[in-house]
Amino acid sequence: MNDLPIHAVLPDLLAAMAGEACAVLVAPPGAGKTTAVAPALLSTPWCTGEVLLLSPRRIAARAAAERMAALAGEPVGRRFGYATRLDSKRSAATRVTVMTEGIFVARVQADPELAGVSAVLFDEVHERSLDSDFGLALALDAQAGLRPDLRLLAMSATLDGTRFAGLMGGAPAIESAGRSHPLDLIHLGRDANMRVEDAMASAIRQALREREGGLLAFLPGVGEIERVAERLGDLPGVRLHRLHGNIPPAAQRAAIAAEPDGARKVVLATSIAETSLTLDSIRIVVDSGLARRPRYDRAAGMTRLVTERASQAAATQRAGRAARQGPGTAYRLWEAAATAGMPRFDPPEILEADLSSLTLDCAIWGVADPRDLNWLDAPPNAAIEEARYRLTALEALDESGRPTPHGRAIARMPLPPRLAHMLVRAGEMGMAGIAADLAVLLGERGLGGNDPDLDLRLRRWRGERGQRAEAARRMAARWAMMVPAGATGDLADPVAACIAIAFPDRIARRRDAGGERWATAGGRGLVLDPNSSLAGSEWLAVAETQGSAAGARILSAAAITQETVEALFAERIETKREVRFDRTTGGVVTERTRRLGGIALSRGPDSGATPDAIETALVEAVRRHGPALLPWSEASEALRARAAYAAHPLDDAVLIARLDEWLPALVADKRRLDAIAPGDLTDALRTLIGWDAMREVDRIAPARFDSPAGSSHAIDYAAEGGPRVELRVQALFGVAEHPVIGRDRVPLVLSLTSPAGRPIQTTRDLPGFWAGSWADVAREMRGRYPRHPWPDDPTATDPTLRTKKADARRRESR
Repeated sequence: MNDLPIHAVLPDLLAAMAGEACAVLVAPPGAGKTTAVAPALLSTPWCTGEVLLLSPRRIAARAAAERMAALAGEPVGRRFGYATRLDSKRSAATRVTVMTEGIFVARVQADPELAGVSAVLFDEVHERSLDSDFGLALALDAQAGLRPDLRLLAMSATLDGTRFAGLMGGAPAIESAGRSHPLDLIHLGRDANMRVEDAMASAIRQALREREGGLLAFLPGVGEIERVAERLGDLPGVRLHRLHGNIPPAAQRAAIAAEPDGARKVVLATSIAETSLTLDSIRIVVDSGLARRPRYDRAAGMTRLVTERASQAAATQRAGRAARQGPGTAYRLWEAAATAGMPRFDPPEILEADLSSLTLDCAIWGVADPRDLNWLDAPPNAAIEEARYRLTALEALDESGRPTPHGRAIARMPLPPRLAHMLVRAGEMGMAGIAADLAVLLGERGLGGNDPDLDLRLRRWRGERGQRAEAARRMAARWAMMVPAGATGDLADPVAACIAIAFPDRIARRRDAGGERWATAGGRGLVLDPNSSLAGSEWLAVAETQGSAAGARILSAAAITQETVEALFAERIETKREVRFDRTTGGVVTERTRRLGGIALSRGPDSGATPDAIETALVEAVRRHGPALLPWSEASEALRARAAYAAHPLDDAVLIARLDEWLPALVADKRRLDAIAPGDLTDALRTLIGWDAMREVDRIAPARFDSPAGSSHAIDYAAEGGPRVELRVQALFGVAEHPVIGRDRVPLVLSLTSPAGRPIQTTRDLPGFWAGSWADVAREMRGRYPRHPWPDDPTATDPTLRTKKADARRRESR
């Protein structure tokens, strides 16, 4: 098959690679670069060793190896083989190995010289996966320091290849034309109220009616694929396939290959089918316009799957699948004008991913700061710092950022750091087999079903038959053999124990009776379907979550006992004495609490709280909630009002600012704020004002008004309208001038009352009252209080608080 567009530029590419250590190949989808370049390199004089072809996905890696082997008329595994996490076919005769990018990262870490390797080909580099970017950075570093003869080729389907050429030292860029077939774009739009599954099923039926050939439908995830398949049911003359990473290899091959009986094909796929794979007989694409991508929530320490709009680049790639082998049609579930509003490209994974594995691998590679390597986009500083913190907590890095022996053991495992840490530590406790099984379950979705209960899923998977289940069990067995076996422990819940080792921050305790709300040791809140079998558990070891950090949903977990939690994390459990103020009782509560992070394991009364701690709790309660908690008396409130009037304020802000000057002495040896004697509060205020200032307060704002009748009355300085005093009108008989206070001789507001204490007049002008409305008031009062004096001229009458008869008897007794 020398009619592929790539063959036109192969001579130029081979010439460039003969004289240069690096090269870039830009070739659109369908040009044939994946299956044509590697075999061509085998005939060059410099290529005496193995060629590694890196593929972003396992399906694509296996398909590429099988295609190259078929074109060579050989069985796969001879000259052309593949290596993925679950499956491998290669031999001593293998010259081209197609492998996933993660497998390559592990290989170059184990053998930085890449002994026996002549070239490494990075396919689909434009997808910018983290493993691809990291693998290229490591390969460039190895080439510069150890293997100047190693050839590196970056192959891209987009013009981003020019950026890679710059990264690779100005490498020559070879550009291939694509195979151009007519492509019709039909924008169907979608009702916002319609579920995507319903819209896709309707669009697929329409496309099958209007166009000939096989159909490829792009959906965001496995759940949507299954729901669309259910809605389509049995289509006459059509064979339905699913294509995603969780189906067995045989089903994947069937989705890719042409139907042997010529039947019409419909393939429901995730974004796995955007690039690398060529699906035979596809002439129609139906695109939902959605993609599901992992997004790392750094604040929560969780990676969550987010369904969002596909990028313009992805939409172009998807549509192109319809015209790869002939004229085609792409149906899009959005309006044509909406394309401009889609993001142009998918963001590089390195800018959004958890960088724990990368940071640890770099430390072991000998690069303390990952940013010192050659990157197209350097890893963000915040992500590196967060990864270092997490790796230090896993005991993988020491305080200086160097890998520990445990960190090196983790890095040797083909697993993310958390799961590798679990496997190593569980192995030391005699649980390597269980930990390896769980690592597979958490890395390979769909094994054992999708029940949140990992205990149940593990039992189901162990009983499953089929190629994928068997391959996964073999892989788990290999992993278990990679760690030293320790003495078998006696934990009653080993599955949950292993999960807790991997995710100690996700140990969760139930917060409500229904099992819906959970608190974690890491301080996050999680939610669980209350109908789950796990909802009745008191404790869970949580492995997977989805959603926002504030209320992420538990996807998988196992029930764990408190005894196991305490046995595993005895060194992390803190016993704290808590002395706190209880506003409902007004007193101090002393508790002894044992905590694992954000979870209280137990709490009870603490009789050992010191008087200083209790005193501090009372003071801090007033500092937090304000002086209103204190038992203020009328005298102390009046003093505060006088001080404010005299420009020596003791408002709440002043009292809080000077709290440590006056309150500690008042609460010493007390457990309640209301145990403070009111008189002590008043004395404390006087002390706070100070001797000289207090004398000024007494001059400017005297506490009381003494009437000519000999009575004494408190002056209200908080009254509206100014300082006010309330007294009987007879007490002011004989007073011709209005009473004043302070150095500024401020008129008192007089609230004059009857002998019964009922108000009869409020005035700031007593002489004016006597000369004016007094006559009317006196006339009315004589009828109500005939026993008391109501003279026509009060200024000529002696002040009195007695009745007329009592005054007469007093005069007679003199």
